[in-house]
Amino acid sequence: MKKKCLIYVVAFNHEKFILKTLKRIPKTLNKKYNIEILVADDHSEDDTTYIAKKFKPGKFKYKIHLHKKNQGYGGNQKIGYFYAIKNSFDYVVLLHGDGQYAPEYLPKILKLLENKNYAAVFGSRMIKKISALKGGMPYYKFAGNIILSIIQNFLLNSKMSEFHSGYRSYKVKYLKKIFFEMNSDDYCFDTEIIIQLILSKFKIKEISIPTFYGDEISYVNGLKYAIQIIVQTIKGKLHNLNLINEKKFQMINNDIANKLKKKYSNIIKKRLRCVKQIKI
Repeated sequence: MKKKCLIYVVAFNHEKFILKTLKRIPKTLNKKYNIEILVADDHSEDDTTYIAKKFKPGKFKYKIHLHKKNQGYGGNQKIGYFYAIKNSFDYVVLLHGDGQYAPEYLPKILKLLENKNYAAVFGSRMIKKISALKGGMPYYKFAGNIILSIIQNFLLNSKMSEFHSGYRSYKVKYLKKIFFEMNSDDYCFDTEIIIQLILSKFKIKEISIPTFYGDEISYVNGLKYAIQIIVQTIKGKLHNLNLINEKKFQMINNDIANKLKKKYSNIIKKRLRCVKQIKI
């Protein structure tokens, strides 16, 4: 039986890129997986949804969700992962609507995700660091990525090539075992979910992907982001040493944690009231 895979495309003001990105998703994926593409327009101020409606999905199941209120980068992911759990998907892949992460790598990512040992597979721009610069990554982002990842690896006793790629895929059954619902609604979400996976001793596999920086707009406040992720990484370290009790970094392996998971899942469920499914 084919595995169910959700390709969750997060989009905000991506009218220039969204259609090209969707067209690059390999049509051959449907031979091996039951694919659903879900574009989540996070209350864009442009014609992202209008342009996305022009996509011809072929044999793919295709939906567009328009958020009536901006949920933030992390908040958008929470809704998508909740949707994947609710609809019994096996895998979920996070794809950015601006095309910065190559959809052509989806078959390789999903093939690795089939490995029973991996909870998640990430695309990394920093395995081949020179390629990141050749792909147009600004020097300050390149240096910041390396420095922050060194600090985070040291604190978490991990060996990630980078913590900051947005090209990610997860086995849904592992998302059920962590408190992703309690994470930040902004860009710090990506670091928090890595910490949760590492502290739970779930394996993350990285593969090298090309880097592409074009005309897309970054909404990340670099200094704020750096401070947030260092603070959260330190909290993860202290939690692991039993010096603090950070609820979102605990494992869901008892009745109290299960009740807490249900509580925060219900909060995400309420956010779905701000989602409008667009007729295609």
